[in-house]
Amino acid sequence: MAEDELEVGARPWQGPWPEDPRLDPELLRDGDRRNVVDRYRYWRHDAVVADLDTRRHDFHVAIENWQHDFNIGSIVRTANAFLSREVHVVGRRRWNRRGAMVTDRYQHVRHHHDVAALLQWCADESLPVIGVDNLPGAQPLETFALPRRCLLLFGQEGPGLSVPAREAASAVCSIAQFGSTRSINAGAAAAIAMHAWVRQHADLAAAQPPEDGGAAR
Repeated sequence: MAEDELEVGARPWQGPWPEDPRLDPELLRDGDRRNVVDRYRYWRHDAVVADLDTRRHDFHVAIENWQHDFNIGSIVRTANAFLSREVHVVGRRRWNRRGAMVTDRYQHVRHHHDVAALLQWCADESLPVIGVDNLPGAQPLETFALPRRCLLLFGQEGPGLSVPAREAASAVCSIAQFGSTRSINAGAAAAIAMHAWVRQHADLAAAQPPEDGGAAR
């Protein structure tokens, strides 16, 4: 395979200049190497966000951040992939964005000082809170009917959901495990839970089609 076939993204535009107002003149001129699907090649950032906002799903994701959890970036990236309406960071405002791979530019992220503030926001929005943690008495996620409108709440790596979060959740779901480890990575657990919501509620015909391996135009 030639070296240029391994490049990710799109090269500078060739041919007549398009008149679509969603397109960014600089990206057309220089090429588009961003981490976006082909549908959004050359689009302006605000145009991409505006289009996503017309299609976002009815679930929210929240992650507790008391110890600078490094999983938040990967959770944001997954929330973008599954088109979560918002990601909520509870606790410390600062989080490591490296794992997000710049997808936080396209995903709405909201901060809450503590669990009480998050719960008040959910109450104002009439949004049920579903905790995800392998706790005694938790309901199996594999058979649980997730509400269409809900907030999926995750604890941080290690301690899991805090006590206030456990007590406030209208339900807590566990993910079936069969090996020797006590728990799976928080980012992986969040991805599994979001995909469970997608399987129950999303219009799969509206999913982005598979791409050609990321080769450049």
